[in-house]
Amino acid sequence: MTENFREALFTAQDDYPADKLADHRMEQYKLYLEMADRISSRRQTANSYFLTLNTVLLSLVSYLSLGTEQKKWYWLVAIAGIVLSYMWYRLIRSYKNLNSAKFKVIHEIEAKLPMAPYDAEWEAIGRGKAPELYLPFTHVEIYVPWVFITLHAAVVLQCIPWDKVLALSTKT
Repeated sequence: MTENFREALFTAQDDYPADKLADHRMEQYKLYLEMADRISSRRQTANSYFLTLNTVLLSLVSYLSLGTEQKKWYWLVAIAGIVLSYMWYRLIRSYKNLNSAKFKVIHEIEAKLPMAPYDAEWEAIGRGKAPELYLPFTHVEIYVPWVFITLHAAVVLQCIPWDKVLALSTKT
């Protein structure tokens, strides 16, 4: 994130009525915190959605494979799972970046307020540099889509007719 956000954050305050500035700043801060919380809720909803989709896809492949050796279309379901999982991974990264930006702005707003609870909390957990104090959720959640990508890739690999591939390779 560029450091220009500070300029954008505190624009046109020179002309702002001094008697209203503190109250309006506090109201905007409260609204901004609420929006940050909503982003986190949307992130959790997105994670639940993608987790459910991947679980359904893997369950479908497992259910359909009962009693049959024919895996004609499983690769297509698995490719869809890989694509969905990669989209999930990209979405997690996007939410991480958005949350990081939001908290930079929150810390900057707090610098103009009498108290800075989020900045103090961030300091108390070592500003994210001490894993024994704090391990960001993103550091864990970012691996979940890759677990599903691996599972879907295993299904794709199972669908490859390896005997025919090996037969072609030995003919040359």
